[in-house]
Amino acid sequence: MPTVPIETFPNPRPEREYEIAIECPEFTSMCPKTGLPDFGVIRIRYTPAARCLELKALKYYLLEFRNKGIFYEAATNQILDDLVAACEPRRMTVTGDFTARGGITTKVTAEYPVES
Repeated sequence: MPTVPIETFPNPRPEREYEIAIECPEFTSMCPKTGLPDFGVIRIRYTPAARCLELKALKYYLLEFRNKGIFYEAATNQILDDLVAACEPRRMTVTGDFTARGGITTKVTAEYPVES
């Protein structure tokens, strides 16, 4: 559970399906093995139901990861879980596109609902 609340507001057009795309190009977290900083871009795409994400609160929520030792896969999935819990969207995809480390790049994509 995040310590910074993820705020939402009423969807102004809940009867219409539309997509919201948010890009956070300055995401940082910390490698749990080395303690070194990890950098990446978090991309959020969602179709809102009754609630939309408030961007200032989202920014502060994402800043919580700055000093958190967490693997890329865990961070991406935690962000998805927390955002889905906050706004209960129709659909949501969170992609973590992380900067090269040791010559290897990583991109992690998590989706809600889970496609079978």
